[in-house]
Amino acid sequence: MTAPIPRDIPDLPAVPGPPILLPAPVPASAVVAPIRRPAIAMFRLMTAVAAAGGVALELLLGPPARILSYFSVQANILLTVVMLLSAARAWRARRALPSALTGAALLYAVVGALVYHLLLAHTTPPFSMTGATAVPERWHAQWTALQVLHLLVPTAAVLDWLLLTPAGRLHLRQAAAWLLYPLAYLAFTLIRAAFLPASDPSRYLYPFLDVTAHGYRSTLANALLLGLAMYALSVLLVGLDHSRPTPIRHRA
Repeated sequence: MTAPIPRDIPDLPAVPGPPILLPAPVPASAVVAPIRRPAIAMFRLMTAVAAAGGVALELLLGPPARILSYFSVQANILLTVVMLLSAARAWRARRALPSALTGAALLYAVVGALVYHLLLAHTTPPFSMTGATAVPERWHAQWTALQVLHLLVPTAAVLDWLLLTPAGRLHLRQAAAWLLYPLAYLAFTLIRAAFLPASDPSRYLYPFLDVTAHGYRSTLANALLLGLAMYALSVLLVGLDHSRPTPIRHRA
């Protein structure tokens, strides 16, 4: 038998003062849904088409096995995939790709462009992905492909990062991880050369990684200098990403 419920229930004591809500470090992206951005999607789609077109043109001009072994070609293939995925997400109002992936694609495209313009564009004999010994003539297919891969596409990637991507997404801890692929590419280059005959002109694709001309010691020293420069560039990108203003309010 249960006890009867009393008619008069004493009032509960009042809570002293207003309730205190503890601050929760939740980013705005967790509560603010992204919106469709068709203009951004179209720009990224055009960038992907340009990168894919540059790679396709090089494949038409030279042996595919050789063309696909270049760092800048592989960087443009990665950038094509990243831009296509980013365009689809901007069109469908989906969350942006991880910054570690987009930052890596940006870094590799910029590195490929800087290496070409600073170290390869004025070499003798002239640099050519197809193995041509003559200087590429302006507006011809080989010259056009080189400009697309090393000027047009990297510039578009930088503009997308500066003008269409929210700031503060890159992190310093990602800089070291971005060096894993260049390190793997160095190993790939040396292993690939070991399986090709010494008379093959495409044995070493980059003159500063030519073991026959420089020896392993100088080649590895060149690779170390390039790696340090790449790490410095990645740190610079992270610093600029946190110091530049955000061009848009919502995630693209």
